[in-house]
Amino acid sequence: MENMTENANLSAADSSWKLLYRIAGAAALLMAVFIPIQIIIFILWPPPETTIGWFELFKTNPFVGLLDLDLLLVIDQVLVGIMMVALYILLKKTNPSLMTIALLLAVLGIAAYFASTAAFEMLALSHKFNAARTLIEKSMYESAGQAVMAGWQGTAFNFGYVMEGTGLLLTAVVMLKSSVFNKFTAWVGIVLGVMSLLPPTAGSVGMIFALGSLIPLEIWDILVARRLFQLGRE
Repeated sequence: MENMTENANLSAADSSWKLLYRIAGAAALLMAVFIPIQIIIFILWPPPETTIGWFELFKTNPFVGLLDLDLLLVIDQVLVGIMMVALYILLKKTNPSLMTIALLLAVLGIAAYFASTAAFEMLALSHKFNAARTLIEKSMYESAGQAVMAGWQGTAFNFGYVMEGTGLLLTAVVMLKSSVFNKFTAWVGIVLGVMSLLPPTAGSVGMIFALGSLIPLEIWDILVARRLFQLGRE
């Protein structure tokens, strides 16, 4: 009976999308790999607390500076986009309205997150700061760096965070009513979606939610990747 259900689910996947499912599976798996790497980086090289500290970090180790400013999360946004497109294709027959809204919110969230990224801006400013010869020039670049860091986790970041969390939650709700994914995967996604509705900038509670969401995110990425690879297999 289980094999019959599995075969029925696999047959529901349009063969023309099998390459997309495999690519999206690889994207979800890569996201799962990035999570422990990012945690280790933050533990070994905690982000500086001042603009000058960021400039010094970029001077001594620019790659670590980019990672501390969420370079891997920038890459994650591309991976999220690929995965959401695959999930939309798979789940749109179950609830086309919710999946269309979910995909739209995810796209808006990704765009907003890219708008908030400060990694390469700070890298460029650090080069100019360290090359400056006068205190006036250094002060100017320090002020520019403070402005960039103020926008790093500002309106665009918070908007993108909540939009992606809402899109993920809607996707998981539709997943719960679909036969393509099992109920456990759907419930993990729902827990993840709920915990992703509060950005880490919302005080200590937001930070707890953000850190706590890493556990269901890791599990969900692996489960989704496994299922997408199954659907993409000939």
